[in-house]
Amino acid sequence: MGLALSAAAFAVAFFVPWLPENASKERDGIDFLFWFTTIICIGIFALVTAVILYSVVKFRARPDDDSDGPPIHGNTKLEIIWTAVPAVLVIAIAIVSGVVLARNDRIPSDALRVEVTGQQFAWSFKYPDAKNLASGGVLRLPRGRPVRLLISAKDVIHSFWVPEFGQKLDALPG
Repeated sequence: MGLALSAAAFAVAFFVPWLPENASKERDGIDFLFWFTTIICIGIFALVTAVILYSVVKFRARPDDDSDGPPIHGNTKLEIIWTAVPAVLVIAIAIVSGVVLARNDRIPSDALRVEVTGQQFAWSFKYPDAKNLASGGVLRLPRGRPVRLLISAKDVIHSFWVPEFGQKLDALPG
């Protein structure tokens, strides 16, 4: 029963949209990074689960066995493997992240500038290229035109995130 429910939940997960609607070309890289990391995590989860299930079945105590297990000392080869593999995975994720984020930082010089200011309980948006036009708490952007967001904060650190853009940025005071 549990296996059938798990299979059904797994199948449904492929038909439910996981991410919000895409509103920028930079978001494609963020989505790739999300799925790259998710697939690695699913693989690790499956491997660990398989090892645990195998160990539970193979090494379970028999009903009439009250003895201790055999004394086992370290296994250097195994310890090197379980240290090296996570290190390689973390380095791979870091490299892919660096490439995606560096690509997203390339902004054309003719991009519309928008000054985004975080303050307690509010965001304000100012458009210096449009004669300092200001917009209250609503970010309005032209479709199909590159935009450079200049993000700052008045008081404390704020997190600026438009889900459709995919990338969260921190607004720092000053």
